[in-house]
Amino acid sequence: MELKEAVAVVTGANRGLGRQLAAQLVARGAKVYAAARRPETVDLPGVTPLRLDVTDEESIRAAAHAASDATLLVNNAGISTATPLIAGDAQAVRREMETNFFGTLAVTRAFAPAIEGNGGGAVLNVLSVLSWLHPAPLGAYAAAKAAGWALTDAAREELAPRGISVSGLYVGYMDTDMAASIPADQKTDPAEVAALALDGVETGRPEILADEITRQVRQSLAAEPPAA
Repeated sequence: MELKEAVAVVTGANRGLGRQLAAQLVARGAKVYAAARRPETVDLPGVTPLRLDVTDEESIRAAAHAASDATLLVNNAGISTATPLIAGDAQAVRREMETNFFGTLAVTRAFAPAIEGNGGGAVLNVLSVLSWLHPAPLGAYAAAKAAGWALTDAAREELAPRGISVSGLYVGYMDTDMAASIPADQKTDPAEVAALALDGVETGRPEILADEITRQVRQSLAAEPPAA
């Protein structure tokens, strides 16, 4: 889709990758609703702050009403609690799934009618290399992102007849608050990832692989898993 003069809603737009996506959308000529649980924390020039908590159905409905002219939805909001699935806190596991999977689903369901009614458009889901690689210490996050992969593929098929394309962005560590403990040389610049992502949306790519580790992991999916 053409991003110039698109109307974009970016969740989690007050920091990290979401902030970069919102800023670059403005630079490409889009109208941008920068959504966050606390809209007062959005400090980007040229955007419209929008209150949106992806775990709150009432907040989602209100945001979809306020941004009813949307043609592009960027599902970026997410959390990581570094929780394993078996020994970890069950509530933390549920929180990751509620935010990273059910939140993305709820926002997509709320905005799809508006995007369709505005002549069609696109959805971009920010996922992870951990959609495909599932380390035990990050089991809750990996499970939620794997579910997000399935959601992205199923929604692509379901929304295509309604004129809405669906892309997934898959990326490893980025230089954001979520990966603050990771050495700098292992992290990608979120500005570069945002540019790749938006290029992919413009060209309608179903999967956008943002770095070398993600490309390697994606390619390895056909291989048999190693023995335990």
